[in-house]
Amino acid sequence: MEKFNINKFDKKKGNSNRYDFQIKRLKEEGLYTGSVERAVVGAIENINQKQSRSFVVYGEPQSGKTEMMIALTAKLLDEGNKIIIMLLNDSVQLLGQNLNRFRSAEIDPLPKNFSEVLGKEVKISGAEWIIFAKKNSSDLKKLLDKIDGYDHKVIIDDEADYASPNAKVNKGEQTKINELVEKLIGKNGIYIGVTATPARLDLNNTFENNNERWIDFPPHPQYTGQDVFFPSNPHELSKNLFKLNLLPDQGDNPKYLKECMIRFFVNSAYLNSSSKIDPENYSMLIHTSGKKADHSEDYKIVVSMLTAMKDNEHKKYEKYIKEIWIEAGMVYPGKEDIITQYVVDNVSRSDVVVMNSDKITEDSTRATNPMTPFTFVIGGNIVSRGVTFANLLSMFFTRDVKHKIQQDTYIQRARMFGARNKYLKYFELTIPEHLYLDWHKCFIFHKLSLSSVRNGLGSPIWLEDKRVSSVASASVHKSYVNMDRGEMVFGMFDFTSVMEQILELNLGAVNKLEKINELFGASVLQDYLIDFIKSFSPDGDNSVYIHPVRNVRPDSDYHDTLTRYKGIFGSEASTKIHPGVAHHIMVVVNSYGKARLVYKYMGSIKTLKKSI
Repeated sequence: MEKFNINKFDKKKGNSNRYDFQIKRLKEEGLYTGSVERAVVGAIENINQKQSRSFVVYGEPQSGKTEMMIALTAKLLDEGNKIIIMLLNDSVQLLGQNLNRFRSAEIDPLPKNFSEVLGKEVKISGAEWIIFAKKNSSDLKKLLDKIDGYDHKVIIDDEADYASPNAKVNKGEQTKINELVEKLIGKNGIYIGVTATPARLDLNNTFENNNERWIDFPPHPQYTGQDVFFPSNPHELSKNLFKLNLLPDQGDNPKYLKECMIRFFVNSAYLNSSSKIDPENYSMLIHTSGKKADHSEDYKIVVSMLTAMKDNEHKKYEKYIKEIWIEAGMVYPGKEDIITQYVVDNVSRSDVVVMNSDKITEDSTRATNPMTPFTFVIGGNIVSRGVTFANLLSMFFTRDVKHKIQQDTYIQRARMFGARNKYLKYFELTIPEHLYLDWHKCFIFHKLSLSSVRNGLGSPIWLEDKRVSSVASASVHKSYVNMDRGEMVFGMFDFTSVMEQILELNLGAVNKLEKINELFGASVLQDYLIDFIKSFSPDGDNSVYIHPVRNVRPDSDYHDTLTRYKGIFGSEASTKIHPGVAHHIMVVVNSYGKARLVYKYMGSIKTLKKSI
């Protein structure tokens, strides 16, 4: 027999292709990997070539960031990193969902809940670890006690804008979670924040993340997000890509919830009764408040209606079944009997899940992966972040809209985003009209802000107005943030007679901008900005002003770059000189014949201070 040789069984030699395994797995599952590969390559380049120690990966809500984090973790391990810590918001449902997804991906080593590594018998040194922990001060303290002495940890912070930023930054103090996460990172650790809403991380300067090193994680081809549900051009809604049901602004009458349930029954029953393949299980998310007391009332309404529909002796049985039959006949004429019969046959299999528990239960799985044709999920803040709902067919969303809404919070509440193409035209969003308009504005501002990041236009620009704030004011590091001079500058170009002619044309301001975009391209002026201006110009062309071309003197501090921190417009674009104008455009030209187009929005804009 051959002599035993331990060197043959070196784990490193046989286990350095975990990233390739994950990409292969995704492809075998029929999933698009381009965005994942792009984000992972960018992150590793940040760490290895650019020596970045704190940066953000940003992508749309429910766009596949978890699979990206699995692949990134695999690559980090392949690169020789020993300890990867996955931080999640303080939700046992989210922790359970993400931990199970990592484990089912067969990643090596097996991911552990932080509580599994705390025992004295567990030795950290020498082995590789993937450790999951909630952003809970008690949990983080226990984890720190166990691993604080180990260097070169990599922190992947899912929903990074939640709890991690320092809300006491302007008081010279630290919030507890911010302090504990900073200690976890240590002096030589790496911090990677993952989020759909990076504004708070930027404006807070959280862990000194470098916005020039941010990684864009674009959504996969099957993704349906803000371009579908909150298009920059409101006329896109007329294409009926999904069902939008607008309620009166006081939409708390129980009848609206019951009517939405009727429509959910009909749409789910139609999809299953007309399908030639195996039936699917669908869910309806009832997202009415963050208060548990309100969820109890929602629960009573749902259960009382289901109780009546399951009992043909109940006094309201005929009423509800007839309403389903009438609705089915209006939406799917000729199918009303088949649809109604399907509901009658399957209503007893309905499931109701209230996601308010502080304990890990099976409820989260029943909610996120429905097991019946009719699953009703009731919840507020717990379901607002990170939790992915498979086969979500209906969302009933009513919130108090009396006060200014916070952009990052409401973007996270868009649980209808995701891979919905297969049944998108049957999906229904039921929401008060005023709330939808504010929500729409959140996403318009958000997309414009992210376009400034994606196109390298200096520091990110975060827009606000009287109804929508970018982030909570306490998180804005006032020493680092320019509150009112943020401008958007576009790519440099050669100033020719063509541009002069366009600016002198007898056209409306928006038409001139469209002409510039057509002839000079998106690098000079993005078409999305034009859509934004059209959508937020209450007085049409009177809301837009194109300033005379400014020739910049050779001795000016911004002659060569045509950009500067303190802004190019200055007082020239003030409301005193141009009252009522929301959008200001100017072309600036230097003595070399180079030019830039500069845009300023007269709502409120925040941008991180930096030298340009």
